[in-house]
Amino acid sequence: MITLLNRYDELIADGELQPDPAQRKAAVRLTQLQQELEATPRRGSVLWRMLRKAPEPIRGVYLWGGVGRGKSMLMDLLRDCLEGPAKRRTHFHEFMLDVHARLRAARESESGDPIPPVVAAIAEEAKVLLFDEMVVNNPVDAAIMSRLFTGLFDAGVTLVATSNRAPDDLYKDGINRDLFLPFIALLKERLDVLPLNGPIDYRLDRLGGMDTWHVPNGDETTAKLREIFFRLTDYPPEDSANVPSEELAVGGGRTMYVPKSLKGVAVFSFKRLCGEPRGASDYLAIARRFHTVIIVGIPVMGPENRNEAARFVTLIDALYEKKVKLIAGADAQPADLYPAGDGSFEFERTVSRLMEMQSLDYLALGHGASG
Repeated sequence: MITLLNRYDELIADGELQPDPAQRKAAVRLTQLQQELEATPRRGSVLWRMLRKAPEPIRGVYLWGGVGRGKSMLMDLLRDCLEGPAKRRTHFHEFMLDVHARLRAARESESGDPIPPVVAAIAEEAKVLLFDEMVVNNPVDAAIMSRLFTGLFDAGVTLVATSNRAPDDLYKDGINRDLFLPFIALLKERLDVLPLNGPIDYRLDRLGGMDTWHVPNGDETTAKLREIFFRLTDYPPEDSANVPSEELAVGGGRTMYVPKSLKGVAVFSFKRLCGEPRGASDYLAIARRFHTVIIVGIPVMGPENRNEAARFVTLIDALYEKKVKLIAGADAQPADLYPAGDGSFEFERTVSRLMEMQSLDYLALGHGASG
């Protein structure tokens, strides 16, 4: 049986990871958690029946820090090394979509409070929940999270989560945030909060100086964007047919299909993003959810497709404000995307932002950073 720390040290010895004191400190704590979880009697075992009750829940871990510091990598090591208890590793957004679907089904099938049966079902399925990228953006999630997770902890579920934000910054400035504050207190009571803010952004490092804007559209650009996607996500290119997709909630009960969604990186076509009727809320949902967006097939635009250009402007504004890394394939450099005609003047600010978004200073900013 190999521990997470053993595996982490092997990766460093093999040259796949660089020594990083903050990562190692987190690896030590996660290894302790692994050992505690593996020592817990399995439900239904002889020892479990002798105890006649479920053991006390084991204290979890909340890893937070900037993009590319190794949070998801460490979580995946825990998932791969942990043996024994049933575990579920998922993106936090996907988990909450599943929770709301279960709540709707519970309301339809029976009267009364739907949260307890949903909690019971989730706790029966997994004793360890591994959440990547915990972020809370909408009041519907915020309103139920304290009760939901209090129930899960009381049912003996252990939580491990990663986030770009410290617990106190979750749902910052959100509507009715007072309703959310008990959840923050619960996290700090039940989880060890570990910052992971080393000096190196390993995702940025993986770009290896590669350009973020590629012209023109075509096979060569497609190949370069594909290479960048696999570098950023550590996904094996030979398994490209099975890259996960996602239905992203964009507000008002609507969703947007994301063809490729993995570890905070999304791939979209320009046509899907700007060729269909979409508004600022759609683009803000993308900017909050993903730290890196890859857009393929950006055309040269003019007055004849001013609607698409206007949507593109709104999209870039949203990505820029949330400091999302943009990787693009286009028919021209930013300054030549809308060369002349009615609307070209309004496009100049977008050109300026597109140029800035290629700079190392911009790329070094954490997702959601201000200024």
